[in-house]
Amino acid sequence: MDATTAPHHIPPEMPQYGEERHVFELMQNMLEQLLIYQPKDPIPFMITHLQQDNDNVPKIVILGPPASGKTTIAMWLCKHLSSNLLTMDNLMAPKFSSLAAVAREHYQKMKKMSNTLLVRLIQERLREEDCIRRGWILDGIPATREQALMIQTIGITPRHVIALSAPDTVLIERNLGKRIDPQTGEIYHTTFDWPPESEIQNRLVVPGGISELETAQKLLEYHRNIIRILPAYPKILKVINADQPCVDVFYQALTYVQTNHRSNAPFTPRVLLFGPMGSGKSLQAALLAQKYGLVNVHCGQLLKEAVAGESKFGELIQPYFQKEMAVPDTIIMKVLSQRLSQQDCIERGWVLHGFPKDLDQAQMLNSLGYQPNRVFFLNVPFDSVIERLTLRRLDPVTGERKDIWGPPGPSTAQKSNRD
Repeated sequence: MDATTAPHHIPPEMPQYGEERHVFELMQNMLEQLLIYQPKDPIPFMITHLQQDNDNVPKIVILGPPASGKTTIAMWLCKHLSSNLLTMDNLMAPKFSSLAAVAREHYQKMKKMSNTLLVRLIQERLREEDCIRRGWILDGIPATREQALMIQTIGITPRHVIALSAPDTVLIERNLGKRIDPQTGEIYHTTFDWPPESEIQNRLVVPGGISELETAQKLLEYHRNIIRILPAYPKILKVINADQPCVDVFYQALTYVQTNHRSNAPFTPRVLLFGPMGSGKSLQAALLAQKYGLVNVHCGQLLKEAVAGESKFGELIQPYFQKEMAVPDTIIMKVLSQRLSQQDCIERGWVLHGFPKDLDQAQMLNSLGYQPNRVFFLNVPFDSVIERLTLRRLDPVTGERKDIWGPPGPSTAQKSNRD
């Protein structure tokens, strides 16, 4: 924003409202949907899209070689996130879908699924109410780059992509011990995950295609395809080592799918620094302000400047300074609000330290619309704090504080360089 050609005066509530309500992401998502589907009448389309309110439901793709545990992880994620698992088998399962019937017939005849049929099946399934409302997890799909590009072309875009990885020798050994429960579809292993219930043990079956030669052939085909698939998901991909306990793999996957990707929305930093005396809040605030162009707001310094400038707030603060009493929160907030509402703070953002010091002050700061979006607590051991404070000195001429325990602050360093 160029204030010299167009001096815009933006109330601080406006950018904060946009960040809290994710207005930028909302508009960006609607624009993407409009460009993908290109409806003849965009207004009803956008209304329907907003009514669905499903921008944040799980949209996950899990890829991995045979025996990497991707189906197990996908099933666990489905249960934990209350989402829908989409596999090649259950996409062909619906008995009342003519498309699924065609796909089953094609698969029985050709022993594989055509890319066109697969993409149409996925598209049909994702239009159903449960997928719209609770999201979806694709297990092992796409299997080729052609499938990945076709899925992207029809506007199906995952929010998270997980690729499991493990050495081929581990996968071949793991695959030989695989067993499947035909009733539940759960996957077990003779060594790593054998069910304790005898009833389940008795009904487990050996799946087809798990011999060492067959597994090696499948791994070779997987490696040929995966190197061409992963570049289609550059910013939403996480590779997880599958050569570790399945529970650890699951929690890494769960942590990833529950994180939000960094937004492209305009962002005005509002940073709050906490920490005990001697933790280095003033130094870190100065460094942050220097590096990112923020306004350095030191609450104590603001009060001193108000008194020195003989402002109307300074007249209220002066008696408390003379009696060495704490300045009331209401006066502090008026001085602070006056500074944070200035145009440089609104445009460039700010880093605040020295306030708030208790819960009431924090609630007061939030209630006036100055809620920070980044909060840091500088944790320093008590012994280190004592040492730093005892080595702190004050320059009686300039009034500047000198910390002889560590490196000089930005202003001191700059002055030394000039000299």
